[in-house]
Amino acid sequence: MIFFFRYLRQKRDLAPADLEFEKISIDGIDDAFLRSIKLTDFYSYLTWLSQTRHCSPATRARKIAALRAFFAYLKNKAFLLETNPAIELESPKLMKNLPRHLTLDESRQLLAVAAAGESELTPRDYCILTLFLNCGLRLSELCSINLASIREDTLVVMGKGGKERTIYLNSACLDALEQYRAVRPHTGLKNPEALFISRLGQRLSTKTVQYLIKKYIAAAGLDPKRYSVHKLRHTAATLMYKYGKVDIRALQVILGHVSVATTEIYTHVDDTGLHHAVEQNPLNQVRASRPPSSRKTEKSGV
Repeated sequence: MIFFFRYLRQKRDLAPADLEFEKISIDGIDDAFLRSIKLTDFYSYLTWLSQTRHCSPATRARKIAALRAFFAYLKNKAFLLETNPAIELESPKLMKNLPRHLTLDESRQLLAVAAAGESELTPRDYCILTLFLNCGLRLSELCSINLASIREDTLVVMGKGGKERTIYLNSACLDALEQYRAVRPHTGLKNPEALFISRLGQRLSTKTVQYLIKKYIAAAGLDPKRYSVHKLRHTAATLMYKYGKVDIRALQVILGHVSVATTEIYTHVDDTGLHHAVEQNPLNQVRASRPPSSRKTEKSGV
C-alpha cells in the first residue's frame, strides 16, 4: 500500500525528484488525494512495478489484491469515497506451475535401487516408496499409518483436516507390505501400534522419511534438490491419470482433495498426450471418397 502512495506522489511531482523512493513520505495523503485516484493510476502503477521494480506477476497480484481491499473499505465501510476506482482493476494473469514428477522409467529405477539394498531395513524402505508411488500419500499420512490401519486390501489414512479416507491397495503394495511385516520388529517397541518403525523402536518421523527419500533419489541418479517426498505424490497422481485412465473424480477421492480444482493440477499432459488424444478421435478414420473430377470442380470455384 505504501509503495502505491509513494509512487503516486513521485509521479505527480509531490516529492523531490532526487529523493530516494523509500524515503518518500506519505503524510500528505488525505481524503482529497484518495478521491483523485483513478483506474488508470492503478494500471500505471502495475506497469511501473513490472518495468522499473521488476516485480513478478505473483508479487503484482498480491499488491493489487491489497489495493482492491483497501479501496473497497474506503467506499463501503469508511464512506470516504462515492465510487471505488479499483473495482474494475484486473490482476496480472498468473501461470500455473505444473507439478514436477518422476517419469515412469525414473520411478521404476527408484524402486529398483531401493529393492537392491542389503540392509535389514530394505523391506521397510521399499514398502515406503511403494506406498508413496502407488497411493499418492502425503508425508504425514504415511508416517501416521498404524498396523490397524490396514484391513485386507484397504488402507485407512487420516488426511488433512482430520478427514479419514480409505485407499485400495494394489498387488504391488500388498506384496511390499507382506515382505516388510515379515521382518518388522515386534518386541521392545516404544510405539508398537505404528507400522513403520525406526531402529530405536519408534514411529518413523517425517524428518527421517524425508531423509530416506532424498537418499534413494540420489542413489537412483536423480537430483535430490529437484525431487522431494511430495513430488512422489505428484508422480503417483500423474502416472495413475496418464497410464491408468483414472477418472478425475476418482483421482480426487484417492488423493483426498476437497475440491476437484486442486486435482486438475495433477492431470497435466504433454504434447504427445494431446496429439494422441486427437488421433484417437473415432472420426479421424472418416475420409471423403471423391473422384478426381470433383477436385477439379472445387479448384475452378463456384
